[in-house]
Amino acid sequence: MKRFVALISFAALIVLGACAAPPQGGPGHYEPDQVLALRNAIQALGPDVDPEEAARAARIAYQYTRQLAEEYEIEDSPLIHNTKVNAGKKPRGLCWHWAEDIENRLDAEQFETLEMHRAIANASNPFLIDHSTAIISAKGDDMFDGIVLDPWRKGGILTWNKTLEDPRYTWVPQQVVHEKRRRDMAFKAARAAR
Repeated sequence: MKRFVALISFAALIVLGACAAPPQGGPGHYEPDQVLALRNAIQALGPDVDPEEAARAARIAYQYTRQLAEEYEIEDSPLIHNTKVNAGKKPRGLCWHWAEDIENRLDAEQFETLEMHRAIANASNPFLIDHSTAIISAKGDDMFDGIVLDPWRKGGILTWNKTLEDPRYTWVPQQVVHEKRRRDMAFKAARAAR
């Protein structure tokens, strides 16, 4: 009975969250002061971060989020949009699409003082959906010293904050999550073969 109540509560949470209106300003909307704030945060990642690279990364992160919101045809909350993507009614827009596309776009800049990482949250919780993101850090630092760049969370509005200060997610390196899943699958396959 407890499990049934937990599942019903979880389903209600998803439905209510999915019905939330998109943020004010619409997908891809941003103000110049937001770009400046992100530039300053990226610049503060370390003394060796090139100011021009920090400014370029911040500008691209916001501009590319806007471009992707248009390409992905974002007009709903993230979970509703996910449902449409999974049903084949929208081209892209799952969290890992955003993360992959933002990471690839910023990597294309070939920054000398910045680098990109990928992370996943919720992977160890069977009641939550995995969430992927891209993270930018100073060159040589790990993702935990970086800044999360998450356009999925608010339906095409770029959300960013320091990785360890994210109020909503605890991030794990993508390669750690994938390696654990490979080991789990190998263990299950070996067990089933007995």
